[in-house]
Amino acid sequence: MRALLIDRSFWYPRFPHIGLALPDRILLAWPEFNIDEWRPASELFGTIGCRGGGSFTNRGSETLFEAAGRCAVDWDGRAADNAYDLSRFIRADYGYFANRDDVFRQLGQTLCAPSRVIADPILRRISA
Repeated sequence: MRALLIDRSFWYPRFPHIGLALPDRILLAWPEFNIDEWRPASELFGTIGCRGGGSFTNRGSETLFEAAGRCAVDWDGRAADNAYDLSRFIRADYGYFANRDDVFRQLGQTLCAPSRVIADPILRRISA
């Protein structure tokens, strides 16, 4: 599991009406695989690029995690095509953790508990 601090501008296309209400940076626990060394899913399932449809745009109903099933998600800037390179949104890379519980235990949540209590019911109802 890789811990990345993502700039809120990454989420603007997905949440256009509440973009200014988003935290400046959002902690993302991104799944990677430890096979001899940490490897992104794109390295395991094919070359960077999509295996169907267009590139991930962070608009519409497809989430980032859903897109990873059909498109390589490049957080390292190795893609030749900007459409797959999301490294420009990374503000900090905290490295690798055994699981997401360890990520959040050590680094905390993006939103403090009172903010989550208010924001979660609202964000759950917003369709992309």
